[in-house]
Amino acid sequence: MSATATATATHILVFPYPAQGHMLPLLDLTHQLALRGLTITILVTPKSLPFLSPLLSTHPSSITPLVFPFPSHPLIPQGVEHVKDLGNSGNLPIMAALGKLHDPLLNWFNSQTNPPVAIISDFFLGWTQRLATQLQIPRLTFFASGAFVVSLCDYMWANIEKLKSLSEIKLSHLPGSPVFKPENFPSLFKHYKQSDPDCEFVKDGILANTKSWGCVLNSFDALETEYIQWLKTYVGHNRVYSVGPVSLIGNRGDSDPSSGSDRVMTWLDQCPDGSVVYVCFGSQKLLRKEQVEALANGLEKSGTRFIWVVKPGTTNGFGDVPDGFEERVSGQGLVIKGWAPQVLILNHKAVGGFLSHCGWNSVLEGIVGGVMILAWPMEADQFVNAKLLVDEIGVGVRVCEGADTVPNSDELGRAVAEAMTEGGGMKTKAKDLKQKALAAVSHGESSMKDLDRVVEELGQLRG
Repeated sequence: MSATATATATHILVFPYPAQGHMLPLLDLTHQLALRGLTITILVTPKSLPFLSPLLSTHPSSITPLVFPFPSHPLIPQGVEHVKDLGNSGNLPIMAALGKLHDPLLNWFNSQTNPPVAIISDFFLGWTQRLATQLQIPRLTFFASGAFVVSLCDYMWANIEKLKSLSEIKLSHLPGSPVFKPENFPSLFKHYKQSDPDCEFVKDGILANTKSWGCVLNSFDALETEYIQWLKTYVGHNRVYSVGPVSLIGNRGDSDPSSGSDRVMTWLDQCPDGSVVYVCFGSQKLLRKEQVEALANGLEKSGTRFIWVVKPGTTNGFGDVPDGFEERVSGQGLVIKGWAPQVLILNHKAVGGFLSHCGWNSVLEGIVGGVMILAWPMEADQFVNAKLLVDEIGVGVRVCEGADTVPNSDELGRAVAEAMTEGGGMKTKAKDLKQKALAAVSHGESSMKDLDRVVEELGQLRG
């Protein structure tokens, strides 16, 4: 029987986490689950409802929103429901606040005549594992990250007190025995304070993730073969599904229909193949004035063609590009203020490199674009992702590190110029990895097989 036929009328609850890098990939996955015949309820708070618009218009009969009020928390200003309004440090209180939805959600399940038979929830919502156990239904953890990050999370949180006191940590239980400094572990780990109730709640939730019935990863087999296999061994079953890059199979619509991408594409059309470095640090990170000036000087000194996406500074201390910079580099670079058509840019043949913070969604978009990564990891899981790209796979080079680091503009310029002119081996590997990513989401290939497997196994839960 086909996966679609098996899944007919299977009802599941999808619970995304309100940060763009978490929510959009899970909604991309939800689109595919709906295409395969599942009936889906998506739990959001009011200000996240607009994110569902493309899905609800494509699947009006099979996807239903369930809107709960955002719970209050002393560290979250009233009206804030999304990480973008607080920055990365807002994750801890938002995770704790959403935990207060346990009882309302339990009551909702118990009031339904046809309640969901499974929960798929983000890995920042680990408390839903306890809820699923109470309801006696399976929970699948959706990891918006790769298997490398997941593989060190459990060990890290289970040994948090011991690890925080070390200057260097060798993870000899993982393939390749990677070595990390504690300051390069994900930010939640660094913010942890023993006996703080929010921290303990988050720690328990993260440790619950690998105990869930299944794990769904926004990654693909050829990217992290060893770590995906390690994870299956670690959790003790085969219900580890690599279904990415999900951005290639999603239903996001036009991110900004009013945007003028024509100007950018026309500029790129005039550049030689592989000659442009694209510079962007994701949806959350604002650079300080000194960092912006150093980056501007570095790009100018590199002599490399570039497109730089700058978020206009909204608070004191955050910088716009230096006066006169755009005029000086008018033949060399293009500055975009605000939103940019990132996927279009990365897939243009003129772009050969991506100077990135190494957020996982950006990493995958760079891989799908077939470009090498010039890594400047800053926070969250970015140091771990950079290590995978630079040290393990060889499709990137580090050009700077740290959220507060002000790079030396001469060294940065030299690093960019060298990578773009001499990085032939990396560029070849990046193009090869692009083909593997595209193949993974082709019919009958690894990510599609895993996606069908998810639906098939969920379909067997009915009744």
